[in-house]
Amino acid sequence: MSDTGEKTGERGVRPEQHHQHRDVTGGWLRPAVFGAMDGLVSNFALIAGVAGGQATQKVVLLAGLAGLAAGAFSMAAGEYISVASQSELAEAEIEVERLELARHPAAEQRELAEVFEARGVDPETAAEVARQLSRNPDEALEVHAREELGVTPGDLPSPLLAAGSSFLSFAVGALLPVLPYLLGATSLWPAAIVAALGLFGAGALVSRITARPWWFGGSRQLLFGAAAAVTTYGFGALIGSNGI
Repeated sequence: MSDTGEKTGERGVRPEQHHQHRDVTGGWLRPAVFGAMDGLVSNFALIAGVAGGQATQKVVLLAGLAGLAAGAFSMAAGEYISVASQSELAEAEIEVERLELARHPAAEQRELAEVFEARGVDPETAAEVARQLSRNPDEALEVHAREELGVTPGDLPSPLLAAGSSFLSFAVGALLPVLPYLLGATSLWPAAIVAALGLFGAGALVSRITARPWWFGGSRQLLFGAAAAVTTYGFGALIGSNGI
């Protein structure tokens, strides 16, 4: 250990530490969270509606499994197309910016300097920073893309990752209210208890990511899920009572 290190240790001075941020731009978190919530809420609501119509245990189970499969594939397809379209649009705009840098480098350099000036940098420093960044075309493109488009070339969300996350998370969420029926339950109450626990747990888990209180996230998700289930159960009971 160097003398400096020994002195630092003797004095008890802690080395400088830099904080780290969690990834907030990845393509998996939003579809995974949304998929799990949607799978649990929508499939429990579907089961509740069918059960409200006085359907048999087999019919309710079939409806739950069909809802799981249809919802998971639908979510995955929707996420893939959505993210792929967004990425394709971003790539097209990045290519436009790349061509502008090649055709009009001086104008793009001035534009970059104006961006820094707008952020409070004095004109001379902004012009010098823009000049130095513009010496590297890739670096200049990255800065222009971030400032003008809000994206980073080469770091766009993956459609396959988004689709896979959405598919798996929806299937897991949708499976929870079906489990009691798979294990032989003949009434809605066991599924309702499992779904309620899942809703509260999922909401509490999401709150750990968003820094919300766990009880707030869990209660909010439970409230919305219960409202959806009660509404569809009422529709099912109404339709069933009319013999439709």
